Amino acid sequence: MARPAVMSSAAGGSGGAPAEKTRASDCHLGLRFWVQLGQVEIAGFRECTGFSAQTEVFEYAEGGLNTYMHKLPVRVKYSNIVLKRGLDEGQDLYRWYMKAINGQIKRQNISIIVYGPTGTEVRRWDLQKAYPCKWTGPDLKTDAGAVAVESVEIAFEGIVPSQ
Repeated sequence: MARPAVMSSAAGGSGGAPAEKTRASDCHLGLRFWVQLGQVEIAGFRECTGFSAQTEVFEYAEGGLNTYMHKLPVRVKYSNIVLKRGLDEGQDLYRWYMKAINGQIKRQNISIIVYGPTGTEVRRWDLQKAYPCKWTGPDLKTDAGAVAVESVEIAFEGIVPSQ
């Protein structure tokens, strides 16, 4: 699936020069992100939450030193990420999750790629040995303008720096 075409005018603007100048000066305005599974960009998402890494610390009290504790790094712990989007017609992530709950856990490397307003890649995070561990279906509402949003939670073992 290809990325959508880039809009030529600033969001909410009339497309005139002042709005375009503001858009060009803020590299984070109009960011979009996609998830790449293997080498294929499978979907654009509206939200990605819980993206963090933390180093566990072991505190060691040395005899005779009462003014401080040694703090030693132990291991890095990655939190699960949650991706949210409108209902996916292809259901790629849902099918991946359904295979996992049926015992066919297929760990895959995935990338979260952020694109700027001109469609160029701004940032990439490559997640290693990822697999879906939770899927949440949409809240179905008949309210005017309600959007059916599903989410998938992804566990992974590490982040590889992009080149």
